[in-house]
Amino acid sequence: MFFSLFLWLKRIILKKLFLLIFLLFSVVSFSQTKKIKILSTELSTADESKYPGATLLIGKVKMSHEGATLDCQRALLYKDKNLFKAIGEVVIEQGDSIIQYSDFATYDGNTKKAKSWGNVEINDKEMQLKTDTLHFDRINQILYYPNGGTIKDTKNTLTSTKGTYYLKDKKFTAQSKVTVVNPDNHLDSDRLDYYTNTQLAYLYGPSTITNLKDSTKIYSERGFYDTNTDVSYFVKNAKLFLKERTVSADSLYYDKRKGFASATNNIKVIDTVQNMVAKGNYAELYEQKDSLFIIDRAVAISVLEKDSMYVAGDKILLTGKPEKRVARIFNNVKIFKSDLQGKCDSIHTSQETGLTRMFKKPILWSNNSQITGDSIQLLTNKDTNKLDSLKVLQNAFMIQQDSVHKENFNQIKGRNIFGKFENDDLRTMLVLGNAESLYYNHNDETHKLETITKEIASDIEFILEDNEITQTKYFKKSEGKTYPPSQFPSEEKKFKGFIWRGDEQPLTVEDIFVKDKPSITPSKKKKELEVVKEAKENFVKETSKKKKLEKLNLKRVK
Repeated sequence: MFFSLFLWLKRIILKKLFLLIFLLFSVVSFSQTKKIKILSTELSTADESKYPGATLLIGKVKMSHEGATLDCQRALLYKDKNLFKAIGEVVIEQGDSIIQYSDFATYDGNTKKAKSWGNVEINDKEMQLKTDTLHFDRINQILYYPNGGTIKDTKNTLTSTKGTYYLKDKKFTAQSKVTVVNPDNHLDSDRLDYYTNTQLAYLYGPSTITNLKDSTKIYSERGFYDTNTDVSYFVKNAKLFLKERTVSADSLYYDKRKGFASATNNIKVIDTVQNMVAKGNYAELYEQKDSLFIIDRAVAISVLEKDSMYVAGDKILLTGKPEKRVARIFNNVKIFKSDLQGKCDSIHTSQETGLTRMFKKPILWSNNSQITGDSIQLLTNKDTNKLDSLKVLQNAFMIQQDSVHKENFNQIKGRNIFGKFENDDLRTMLVLGNAESLYYNHNDETHKLETITKEIASDIEFILEDNEITQTKYFKKSEGKTYPPSQFPSEEKKFKGFIWRGDEQPLTVEDIFVKDKPSITPSKKKKELEVVKEAKENFVKETSKKKKLEKLNLKRVK
């Protein structure tokens, strides 16, 4: 028992002794590797009165410490503190990675941190750094300057008030008044990360890139920029400033050399020449082709004198130089202006002619008036940028809902209708060919319906004020009659082809983005009814079979 206890205590003591010896050996070894070594000097002396605890080294001083060497003209070495202060033509080399020059330097061998000042210059394989004061953390391989510095590589020159360079990653983090300049571009930023080996910049604050050849600008508050390829990608408050357009979006990709940009979410494209704005949630822009493509809540806005005209559709395509630009809007097109709304399948606008053409079941509304035809055209005065005239070609039909008796409709019908605008208001209308008109006449004071007039003529001219007809002129009138309301034939209340589409009229800007429900043709509706009928019949048959089977099983059980 006693002998076993003795062996146990012996083993414990030996383990602790071994651990103590190992720790002491490690501390000694560690302290030895951290000591600064003097490799050469012309004179070594001491002056305790002036430099207590220091060895004064003079002339061609060379020291080393853990893979780094230091050359200078004079130095103070504090062996106890493992610290030195170098003066004059200081050169620090770290293997083959960096060479540093300065007028003065201090180095702490225990923390492996150096501070250099006075004409500091540092070089590695990727870059050259110049500053007034530089801090060097050898353990973490980090360089830092607090009072302004300049970095040059094979492509760019970077300057900033504060900067940190990570030697392992070749990454430079710059803050405050940052610029990156090369022969093609000038970048200004609040903060960025720049990699000297790849020459890529990551932006983390308000930043602007200016092309020095054509003054193109890009602004963003967060993004990426490749200085080699001139490709950039921004994800916060991105804006692209071109000669004739400004593009803003939540995110923006831009390839300067290809002249291509794509934008996503909350896109706004401003045409600074033509006073036009386009919006959407995805866009592609091709500078060399002068083309812009927008989808997803796409809308083109023409800025007029009184108010703006909004034209929305599934797709917007703008092509050509400003003076010859063509706008095409496809599918589910809707128009909104405070006094004019419209709808069609597609629309085509030429900046050169000022002509806008609406295709496939076009319709226009102005207050309580509705205009339809096979084709509708609007002409804008290029000098004043105001609506000039209107053309409704083939099967022209104008319907105006009675403001008092909503069930009644004034109607104008003919082969073609030509209208003229004044100050963006429709003032005259000329119905040419097979003209017909139907009017409900009221007492001006009581608004009581007094008569109903139906006229047929070769042509009819109307004068309007505040979208109400005030004068009518008939050409080659063939027949016409005015009826008391009680004697007007009910079957003549609506001209052939009458369709009132007031429920389709966009009444607000937001209405132009509402998709219409797809219309069901009679044949399609018939097929759907047949499918439903067949399904019902099958359900009844299956239910009947199930009930019979249940009864049969019930009898068997009994």
